[in-house]
Amino acid sequence: MNFNKSIFENRKELNRPFLVAHRGVCGANVPCNSIASYQIALSQGADVVEIDVSKSKDGRFFVFHPWMEPQFLKSKYLCDLTAEEISSLRLLNQDGVPTSYHVPTLEEVLLLLKDKVYINVDKFWTDVEGISNAIRKAGVEKQVIVKTNVDEKSLEDVAKFAPDFMFMPLVWHKDEVTDGLIKRGINQIGTEILFDKESDPCISDEYIKKMHEKGLLVWANSIIYNEKEVINALHSDDVSLTKGGDAGWGWLIDKGVDFIQTDWLLMLRNYIDKRNN
Repeated sequence: MNFNKSIFENRKELNRPFLVAHRGVCGANVPCNSIASYQIALSQGADVVEIDVSKSKDGRFFVFHPWMEPQFLKSKYLCDLTAEEISSLRLLNQDGVPTSYHVPTLEEVLLLLKDKVYINVDKFWTDVEGISNAIRKAGVEKQVIVKTNVDEKSLEDVAKFAPDFMFMPLVWHKDEVTDGLIKRGINQIGTEILFDKESDPCISDEYIKKMHEKGLLVWANSIIYNEKEVINALHSDDVSLTKGGDAGWGWLIDKGVDFIQTDWLLMLRNYIDKRNN
């Protein structure tokens, strides 16, 4: 990826959606959000790697999904632990067995991904100022895509501390923020759309066309992290793997989305390669 070009230029040259590795590529003995999961994502050809940020009791940033400690660490929450205590923890594999993999610091992950892929920093709202400072210190400003919800506090923090970073608001069902964000001087490059019905306005052909006419990108997810909270109208990884890619990934591609975030990166990549041949 050429980070001296705009993300819009890189998208056009790809002639397909950006492939986003959700929490890296993980499974079996390799935990999500681990250094190994990101190394695998790089080897499998990710265009974007998604990372989650948590903050320790004493203010250090770690790459870990907040509130998932019971599943992946069997420990106290990271916000209640010091950096030293967190460094001694070991992540669990998918069977709940401890591995040799540690919880990486934000600095470690940014260094690993520097100059290689776009980096989607999720949970940016954890500490917009502090995470922004870490991003600048690592020198990955051109690679980073940050996201927040559209509450006023989060948007104020982005405008104050990260107006130059590529920004995407999280939009449920209908986009009511894009026009206002552009006027605020935030560097909005598009929206992450979350929808549970095919009839939701944010996945309509009209909306995606209008976004592209404005020079903005649309991010969709094929991941399922909770079957009770559908974010893709069931055009998911699961349906793509069990009923064929056309029903899931292909449907999103035909809609014209610019990013697909997946837990099955290599399978998605293989599907697109076959589809294009």
